[in-house]
Amino acid sequence: MNAYIFPGQGAQFVGMGLDLYEKYPIAQELFENANEILSFHITDVMFEGTPEDLKQTKVTQPAIFLHSVILGKVLGDAFRPDCVAGHSLGEFSALVANGVLNFEDGLRLVSKRAMAMQKACELQPSTMAAVLALEDAVVERICSETPGIVVAANYNCPGQLVISGEVEAINIACEKMKEAGARRALVLPVGGAFHSPLMEPAREELAAAIENTSFERANCPIYQNVTTVAVSDSDTIKKNLILQLTAPVKWTQSVRNMVNDGAKTFIEVGPGKVLQGLVKKIAPEVEVRSAEIPN
Repeated sequence: MNAYIFPGQGAQFVGMGLDLYEKYPIAQELFENANEILSFHITDVMFEGTPEDLKQTKVTQPAIFLHSVILGKVLGDAFRPDCVAGHSLGEFSALVANGVLNFEDGLRLVSKRAMAMQKACELQPSTMAAVLALEDAVVERICSETPGIVVAANYNCPGQLVISGEVEAINIACEKMKEAGARRALVLPVGGAFHSPLMEPAREELAAAIENTSFERANCPIYQNVTTVAVSDSDTIKKNLILQLTAPVKWTQSVRNMVNDGAKTFIEVGPGKVLQGLVKKIAPEVEVRSAEIPN
């Protein structure tokens, strides 16, 4: 059973997607379509912008989505997922891949999500931090005991958890994590507290857009970040997608459930190899690889 997985923010690189654009007419058509939908030439930033340009949330999220989804389209008949999952933003790519969303609606929602998250970040100083080599339960306990808003946000793999919240609360929690034995508790260079209650304004804005978008029944199950179990029903998928912005990304649990349900091969579709590294740590027994562009 093949599980296709889709990366989130942080996987971007300058030049991403240029090989697809130059080689495949369908890729060129979709990229040009994206430029029109977004009302700016995202291809210019993706193909030849600076890393700084590409790091802007309004660019990063659509760029990763486009690279992942267009690569999937280019693969054609070779693209045959039995199940899908995406890490945070990657969940939108996964929903296009399994037929729940069409390309245009998926891109519009991703763009809306990026803008709404940017606005939420500007409302209140907030950040995230990576905690290494500490058990999940200990991280959760320290978060709950720390004054202010700080929560577990990304369960990336055993021993790697990201916390999210107010700047002061994150700093206090990081010190407590180190005292409890964390190998590292490192504040990340991000614009805000993603997957925390501080994203509530963005969740409300995105919820309205999701409610007004047509979702189809999935061609194959998706393991969503919020619930981690196989889902195909469009209404349930919508509900989980709305919850995603303020809820944690339970990647470890999602991968384990996919393996328990029979996934033997994990194929990463999109830029980078971040998810492959995480899957290897979660389930060393499975095969992990990148989606290969056909010759």
